[in-house]
Amino acid sequence: MSLLEDPMHPGEVLKELYLDRLEMGAIAFARRLGVPRTRIERLIKGMTGIIPDTALRLAGVLNTTPDYWVNLQAQYDRVLAADGLPDFRT
Repeated sequence: MSLLEDPMHPGEVLKELYLDRLEMGAIAFARRLGVPRTRIERLIKGMTGIIPDTALRLAGVLNTTPDYWVNLQAQYDRVLAADGLPDFRT
């Protein structure tokens, strides 16, 4: 399956593509963003999604755009929603 059909949760993207490469844990990263550590811990565990405030903060610290993070979340949510619907193509 492709990433478009089975996207990663934005928290998994954050951890694997950014935090692991920076060798930074959730607590240190939360401090850097100025958010509660639980927000980053829950995001990484896939227990919560990206909200606009988090998208703006991530973009500022990781040299991305807020749209990058919001779009990751929207794609993930769209696939989850589609999994619960019948296949209308048949």
